Amino acid sequence: MIHVPYCIEQVLCRQNMRVSVQPFILRSQLYSSVKDRTQVDRELESLRREGVLRTFKLSTGQDDHAIMFLDDYLSQIERVSKRLETQKQEGLSVFEWFKEHVIHLKLDPSIGHEELRSLLSLGGKVKEEHISLLINAGLLTRQLIDPNMYWFAIPNIGSILKGLSQGRKELMSFLNRRKYKEMPMAALEKKRLRLSPLDMRFHLRDLLGSGHLKTVEGPTGLVVKVVKD
Repeated sequence: MIHVPYCIEQVLCRQNMRVSVQPFILRSQLYSSVKDRTQVDRELESLRREGVLRTFKLSTGQDDHAIMFLDDYLSQIERVSKRLETQKQEGLSVFEWFKEHVIHLKLDPSIGHEELRSLLSLGGKVKEEHISLLINAGLLTRQLIDPNMYWFAIPNIGSILKGLSQGRKELMSFLNRRKYKEMPMAALEKKRLRLSPLDMRFHLRDLLGSGHLKTVEGPTGLVVKVVKD
């Protein structure tokens, strides 16, 4: 069984920004910790089908996927629902329908409009306003290629995705400016990125797992190097 080696803290703080998100991990980060990527994919698929976790397609890159335990995702939905309840929002029953009849029956990262309506209707009479509420709550995003298809999404993740993209660019730019495009891992882990609220280790695991960086053994320990095209 694979183990989740690192996750985002539930609350990320930078300056005045607070983002409340249940812990998740990027698939690339798992790749950085397990040599056999086929094993990672096989076990993730098994855990997904068993309803232990969910996989989410991210907008930051074609191969970017977040992995979250299903119980944590259900807690995230509950949190969003309660927040809207305090705002006296109508149609909140759709969140229960979504949890009971969509999340547990549709394990794929995406769903079509008609299938979504069909599954939601197992809970009650579905209106387009219900689906709009799920989109506005950040639980669904429309696919750009086909507006009748949706990606399942993690609410409140926008600031994290921005930090992920900016942190990647900042770290790669920093290493590319060094003479040999490398730096000792121990020293690099102590650096802080200006443009990302995420921990340096988070970005290192991501870029190592995606193949943009690699590690080699140096005289004083591991060295992180940029992978040449």
